[in-house]
Order: sequence, then structure tokens, then C-alpha cells
Amino acid sequence: MQCPTDGAVLVMSDRNGIEIDYCPTCRGVWLDRGELDKIIDRSLAQTAPAPQQQQQQYAPPQQQYQHPKQGYYKPKRKESWLSEIFD
Repeated sequence: MQCPTDGAVLVMSDRNGIEIDYCPTCRGVWLDRGELDKIIDRSLAQTAPAPQQQQQQYAPPQQQYQHPKQGYYKPKRKESWLSEIFD
């Protein structure tokens, strides 16, 4: 079998009962139909579910309501010369 990328001859390797074809030139890995499913099934079987820890219940911090503009200082605008006319 030839590598679809560069045309080099693929080398077959057996890893845990799964035949994997790889290219020694571009180091690409090629799997036959169903081999990826076998790898996924075996990896799921090897990983045991982690023990569940109880999550501690914390009360959210109490916050006082503050108006969005509270503490905001708006500088006084300079009066224009037109304001003298309308006094």
C-alpha cells in the first residue's frame, strides 16, 4: 500500500492487536475501516470513571444594591457665553 500524501510504501505495525499503517517519510498514520473504533473502545475501557467528590455548597456573597451611577462624579460643564444671554 502507498502513502496517499507522498507515494512512499506504508509500513504495517501491530499495536495492541490493531494493525496501523504508517508512512516512514511523512510519518502519517493510516487506519483501516473499524480500527479507529477499536482504539476508541479500548481507550474508554482503560479509563475508569473518576470518583465523584461532593461539591461543597457555598452561599453566594451578600451584596448591597447600589445604583449604577452611585459614586460617579460628573464634572460640571463649562458654561458657554450663550448662557449669559438667557439669564
